[in-house]
Amino acid sequence: MREIGQLLDAPQLSLAAEILASGGTVRLRAFGNSMLPTLWPGDIVTIEGASRRPPVPGDIVLVLHNQRPLLHRVKKRRDCDGRLQWITRGDAVPQSDPPVADSELLGRVSLIQRNRRIIVPRRQLSVSDRALAWMLCHWDRFRSICLRMHSCPHSPNYQAQEEVH
Repeated sequence: MREIGQLLDAPQLSLAAEILASGGTVRLRAFGNSMLPTLWPGDIVTIEGASRRPPVPGDIVLVLHNQRPLLHRVKKRRDCDGRLQWITRGDAVPQSDPPVADSELLGRVSLIQRNRRIIVPRRQLSVSDRALAWMLCHWDRFRSICLRMHSCPHSPNYQAQEEVH
């Protein structure tokens, strides 16, 4: 999933990681579609440093995967020879990501801003959201239609670039 990687070059990513490591908070715009229907392209996510409150399964986290930032949901935490690893996966992706080391977990999503609404992410998808995520994952045409409708100026979900501050 292309998330914030397109907008963050190495110095910006380094600065965001430093802020999160010190217990700070950053706000970033989400891109890509692997976290549909939880995160839509253009959503603004507030991310708290992992040291503030360690994530638990179900939380949406910012991790470094191959030196690229990725927003995905924690599926499980495991101890591998005394080292903590995190297994993550996008809501609309059929398989889990490769494990990431504890040092690669940068923070936890605490809020999502979509248009003028503030959303507190839930740890579990509802049955209807799970069904929608499955359809978005497996039906390319359906996903394309949903993304087009989401970005349409006449849609209630439309977010003009000028509206986000």
